[in-house]
Amino acid sequence: MFSEGRRRYKNLSSMSPPKDPEVLWSDIASRILINVVSHPMEYAKVLIQIGHEPIPPKQTVTLFGKPALKLPNIFAYVKHIKKVDGFTGCYKGLVPKLCSYTVSTIASQKTAEYLQLDVVQNEDEDEEDESVRRWRCIRELTRDTISRIVAIVVSHPLEVISLRMMAQFVGGEMKYSGVLNSFVEIYRENGFMGYYAGLVPRLIANVSVLVLASTSTYILNNYVVQEQAMKAYTASTMKFLATTVTYPFLVVSHCMAINNCGLVAGMPPQMPIYKDWLHCWSHLSANNQLKRGSSLLWRYYTGPQVLVNGKLVPIMSDAFFQSVQ
Repeated sequence: MFSEGRRRYKNLSSMSPPKDPEVLWSDIASRILINVVSHPMEYAKVLIQIGHEPIPPKQTVTLFGKPALKLPNIFAYVKHIKKVDGFTGCYKGLVPKLCSYTVSTIASQKTAEYLQLDVVQNEDEDEEDESVRRWRCIRELTRDTISRIVAIVVSHPLEVISLRMMAQFVGGEMKYSGVLNSFVEIYRENGFMGYYAGLVPRLIANVSVLVLASTSTYILNNYVVQEQAMKAYTASTMKFLATTVTYPFLVVSHCMAINNCGLVAGMPPQMPIYKDWLHCWSHLSANNQLKRGSSLLWRYYTGPQVLVNGKLVPIMSDAFFQSVQ
């Protein structure tokens, strides 16, 4: 998924308190480094999520011998971007993306500090009263949820700028060429609401992951998993499953962030004009496109297609856009 300021979960019966400034800035610096290294792949993933497939699919067969259309993996996609725009072209949208992450992290931290509850934690949580643990978990989950919402709302305009900068690859435009200029361009194209295009599905995705992962980890670690060594892996497993379930919301969010913004990537024939994010969800769902970009190594074309003389042929023209009505 496009970077959302990912957070690590510990045993959620005792969530970690807000970090001190030194640790906070150390985490920001390390995440910035990771974002810089991984940006070309995130860039390619965004283009896949918004439906841009510049390399035609190839005929292949599945493990069960059924005909299929194979799309290039993420590395082939990055290679294509580099071939078109050069090495530096693989880093479009990086600056606002880093700004978005930094603003998001600071906003989340400051909000968490403001909402921090003075909860005295027992060193031996196994001996702690169950009702106390449950109530503390609920309050800390509430704090983290509010912090996450504030962080997303504050940083979302920068997220939109980053996405639109990357989406320019489709049509080769240069409308969004800098952070400040992009703020002006978004207002010119879509008004104030343009800064929050795709916000609702992004909020749903992030909050759902937080709530689902937190509650399921708490339940499993307190009522199901008995081995202490296994409890350390529960949170990461539950977060992975929650992220997988909510992934379609991020696809819709990214599509809505560039929809009808004056770029080729967000206009017909590349993308229909959607009335709202629910309209986008309905259309992508009808065409089996809600999971695009979820697999980066083994990718298969899942859109409209027909079997002609034993070979699959993709349909992404009139049939795709007529279904948006």
